[in-house]
Amino acid sequence: MKSTPAILPKNIKILQDLGEQIHLARLRRSLSSEQMAERTGISRKTIYNIEQGSPTVAIGSYLQVLFILGLEKDLGMVAAADPLGHKLQDAGILTKKRAPKQTK
Repeated sequence: MKSTPAILPKNIKILQDLGEQIHLARLRRSLSSEQMAERTGISRKTIYNIEQGSPTVAIGSYLQVLFILGLEKDLGMVAAADPLGHKLQDAGILTKKRAPKQTK
């Protein structure tokens, strides 16, 4: 049985904001949801879910929509700045290459 991880309200808000930005970007380009569906190969329902910020939509679908909008490079910038990670690295705190194994 597949379980879905709980999404925190703060993270739901982030996804909703992302969906809204995607929606506005589509409208600025005068693309209908039907045109977006045709260009991405994604159903109109999934386009709608992306624009609502649904956490159940695969990240690949979000990427495909961003690609059609010419915004795919934005996704590549997600962890580029990473100030906390750089501080930890500069402080010489050792991190393992792999996460510890989960015990059941």
